[in-house]
Amino acid sequence: MSRRKTERLLNLVICLLATRRPLSAEQIRQAVPGYDRDGDEAFQRMFERDKNELREIGIPIDVVRDPWEDEPGYRIERESYELPEITLEPDEAAVLGLAAQVWQRASLAEAASGALLKLRAGGVATDRPVGASMGGGALELRVDTRDPAFPALWDAVRDRRVVRFDYRSAGSESVRARTVEPWGVVSRNGRWYVAGFDRDRQAPRVFRLSRVTGQVTVIGRPGAVEVPEGVDLRGMVGFPDDSTDERMAVVRVRQGTCEGLRQLASAVRTGDGGWDEAELPFTDPERLAGWMASLGADVEVVEPPDAREAVIRRLKGAMA
Repeated sequence: MSRRKTERLLNLVICLLATRRPLSAEQIRQAVPGYDRDGDEAFQRMFERDKNELREIGIPIDVVRDPWEDEPGYRIERESYELPEITLEPDEAAVLGLAAQVWQRASLAEAASGALLKLRAGGVATDRPVGASMGGGALELRVDTRDPAFPALWDAVRDRRVVRFDYRSAGSESVRARTVEPWGVVSRNGRWYVAGFDRDRQAPRVFRLSRVTGQVTVIGRPGAVEVPEGVDLRGMVGFPDDSTDERMAVVRVRQGTCEGLRQLASAVRTGDGGWDEAELPFTDPERLAGWMASLGADVEVVEPPDAREAVIRRLKGAMA
């Protein structure tokens, strides 16, 4: 992610956290650095992409529709966003202390303060002074994933325990049981992987979490897994087993809904029976399925078949 985009997303989070009332898209455009020099259409597309990315990493952006206003408003509720009290070990506190020093010295602080000053100048009340908003603990980093296997595999890596799970290979619908000594959980290009020793193949392997089906079962006692000295987990994940070529999904969208999806679509055709048809670029069918399933009954993936089946699996899992 470029520095400019990182600054813009951080400024957007701070802006929506600081405001006492929901902000319209135009107010956000004027307050957040990075939006103010774009044309109307470019701003709308960028704003929709930014909202979707923030929601994917666990930041809850509320949309408030006031019957007396023409446009919806946006804000982030502190109660839904702030973390509970955390107890840290001395070494963990030391790491966070170093990160805090980097944050304090970063030029992002000045840009974020400028966003809040713009809000005040425009007559928008904020909850906290500018300095407090940067140092008062409201802005927290989170690790978030929609992969159901993540918590169990994360715990198994922490406790150094062997796991067994069913795994669907790339480009295939066949599912096989795998017994793995997990060495670490790693993120690459927005996807999560577990790297470790595959007991069935007697070799180190990498598994993408979105392809793990069903429950992850823990086997044996804690401390049984030995991580080889000098193992490069990021290097192992550097050769994922799937293609990243962009493809196109055809999605039926209920009329009057899913504005964010429509903004990201490469084409939208007006249909009949209350439905439109959108063409949506994607690279990962499982990630697309997570997004489509979250939109509920307002969307239906028509093709390609692997993306459609991925959505069906998600919905069946939710029912179960």
